This record gives sequence, structure tokens and C-alpha cells, in this order.
Amino acid sequence: MLIPCFGCESRFRPDDYFRACHDYNRGADLVSWTCPRCGNQDELRVFPGELGFGYSRHGRLDICDRVRVPGLRRRRQDLRLDISLDEKVWRVSTRPRQLAGAH
Repeated sequence: MLIPCFGCESRFRPDDYFRACHDYNRGADLVSWTCPRCGNQDELRVFPGELGFGYSRHGRLDICDRVRVPGLRRRRQDLRLDISLDEKVWRVSTRPRQLAGAH
């Protein structure tokens, strides 16, 4: 199972791919990912058994592409998303966000 970067078309094993995830936006249910090869940044949604990629529009992600990852699971926590496949678990933390108008 290899997961693609849509920027440079490199393909990654799940461990390498999910280790490059760095921010979970719990409100939008989006994970930020940066390609370790080309620096391309994507936002994606983790679904059971697949990843959804798309474009933000009107405050939501419109899914355009899906990549099947059989056995992929997700579990939302208070300040992170746990992504699991087989026995491996990757934790993607929520980055603290400033409130509008906060100094």
C-alpha cells in the first residue's frame, strides 16, 4: 500500500505518510500534511478505509479524490486525531489557535 503526494507524485508507505501529518483541525475535521520530498501541503480528511482530498470552499472541504487504505481507522480525541492501521497508531495533535481579537 502506497499513498501518493498529489504535488510530486511520490508514493509513501503508510508509516512515512502519517508521520508527515502535523496538525488536526478538530472543528473542520481536517488533517494537515506536508510532503517530505517536495514540501507540498495538503489538507485531508481521514475516513474509515480511505483518505479524502479536496479543496476548501465555503468553510468546508469538497472531496475530489479518494485514496483507499484498507483497514484504516480513526478516533477523535479532545485535542488530537488517532489514525490507526493494523497495529500502528499515529497521533495528530490539534495546534492551539488564537481567538479572534486576542492579543
